[in-house]
Amino acid sequence: MDIYAVNDLTELLRSNPYPGRGIVLGQTPDGKHAVTAYFIMGRSANSRNRIFMEEPDGIRTEAYDPSKLEDPSLIIYHPVRQFGRGLIVTNGDQTDTIRDYLKKGLPMEQALRTREFEPDGPNWTPRISGLLSPDGSYKLSILKSADAEGSACVRQTFEYPALPGVGHFLHTYVTDGNPIPTFQGEPERVAITGDIDTFAAALWESLNEANKISLFVRFTDLASDTFTQRIFNKHQ
Repeated sequence: MDIYAVNDLTELLRSNPYPGRGIVLGQTPDGKHAVTAYFIMGRSANSRNRIFMEEPDGIRTEAYDPSKLEDPSLIIYHPVRQFGRGLIVTNGDQTDTIRDYLKKGLPMEQALRTREFEPDGPNWTPRISGLLSPDGSYKLSILKSADAEGSACVRQTFEYPALPGVGHFLHTYVTDGNPIPTFQGEPERVAITGDIDTFAAALWESLNEANKISLFVRFTDLASDTFTQRIFNKHQ
């Protein structure tokens, strides 16, 4: 068993019909760019009725057809927000909780102690969060139910150095199911390859066609702090 194996991210996605929401953080093979990716998938009509919209400090989700929007509480939020030279990416409104705590000089972990998994039993969808630092290192966190009843919250945070060509992939669900099984274990080690267009296109094409909704990818130049980004929306 190779505990340092680096997985092919596109293979992981192609073989999984429903990883749910996913965060990838890592670094390009030349070590010059930090890589951020976030995607959303959905099974219900309400969840699928979304697009990513660019904001000055990141992106937000928006109803593609406002007339069909049902409950916005768990699907409309800012997944990505810039904070200084850092970048916050999450699958819910905990993006703002993390930003508010960072403004006070407090760590992401402390912010997430005030939050827990989503109240959508019996799935109890985990809240996943990432924080990219200016030097390219990053943290990934998951808040998930401790049992099938949603009676307590397990909080796990993983901290990684920047390694050229390596990233980590954290997603909300193991795969499809009823109820949908919560992600287990450590974030998956994945290879970061290609330029932004090659990388983003490969991710988008690898997501299950029936369930994919939107994808955001950003490459940040670690020397200049400038970035390029791409957004893919199924409803476009």
